[in-house]
Amino acid sequence: MRLAGFYGFAALVVLLPLLFPNDYFVIVVGASAGLHAILAVGLNLLVGYAGQISLGHAAFFGMGAYASAILTTRFGWPGLLALLAGLLVAGLLAWLLARPILRLRGHYLAMATLGFGVIVHVILVQATDWTGGPDGLSGIPPLNLFGWTVEGDLQWYGVIAAAMLLAIWLSLNLVDSQIGRALRAVHGSEFAAQMMGIDTARAKTQVFVVSALFAAFAGSLFAHQQAFVSPDSFNLAVSVELVTMVVLGGIASTFGAACGAIALTLLRQGLVVFEDYEMLIHGALLMAVMIFLPQGLFVGLGQALRTGLRRCGLGRRRDRHRSLSTAGVQDPGSPP
Repeated sequence: MRLAGFYGFAALVVLLPLLFPNDYFVIVVGASAGLHAILAVGLNLLVGYAGQISLGHAAFFGMGAYASAILTTRFGWPGLLALLAGLLVAGLLAWLLARPILRLRGHYLAMATLGFGVIVHVILVQATDWTGGPDGLSGIPPLNLFGWTVEGDLQWYGVIAAAMLLAIWLSLNLVDSQIGRALRAVHGSEFAAQMMGIDTARAKTQVFVVSALFAAFAGSLFAHQQAFVSPDSFNLAVSVELVTMVVLGGIASTFGAACGAIALTLLRQGLVVFEDYEMLIHGALLMAVMIFLPQGLFVGLGQALRTGLRRCGLGRRRDRHRSLSTAGVQDPGSPP
């Protein structure tokens, strides 16, 4: 079922620009939604499956972006090599932070990750010689992949869509692996997981690093796509928005996280026409989803659809049984 869902999702992503070849909204906004989906899928591994709250995930997003920006503009590194360097820096820092931070739980963990995000944002603002300060860095060269330069909105849509599908595929495989089962056990009860012989500290460290790598990867793509980065793109509001995407789509659901990211990105773009009432409508819609679909959009609508299909099937069977009983014939599907 998961493979069928993945193939269906991939087909939709591929066909979308073909159905609307000149549609700016589909291609440009679709690329932005794809980046958010990569971030949300990675964060969902940490929040949804491992149950570890993070309010500083935008920091790793910024690390990947600024690593690519600084290394390509100031040192002339190739874009692909700068991307790998950003992954290395983010992964190493995540590994160093995981042990002390992930010993905390609940709101203490949330506050610690929030503080980490604030520290990184302050560094990006204050280190003007390297980051450009509040004005940011511009002139980031386009990404070159094995001799092919990624230029144009449609090409970027293809690259980001492929990266998003890769992130979803990796997440699905990770969830179904031994590590994924260990993470679900940690989420259910860390003490019980320890009694079962699971190294909970190691499992939480691993998922923290993997989640950081997802974010840094998206950040590097973001830097080359926009050709400009600034600290405002990686502040606390972005971290909170990422958590909102995960919750909106459905906790502990890979497709839910991706769909939540896409839905929130499209919603934000669609509400621009309302100008002064944009934030009011945005908040009201989020409240309505959480009230009527507390499991999230993807999970809640999926459950409602399955329930409706079961009821329709049961209703048809009851009607058939009633008509056969009226005719004096026993339903072969019912007990004697």
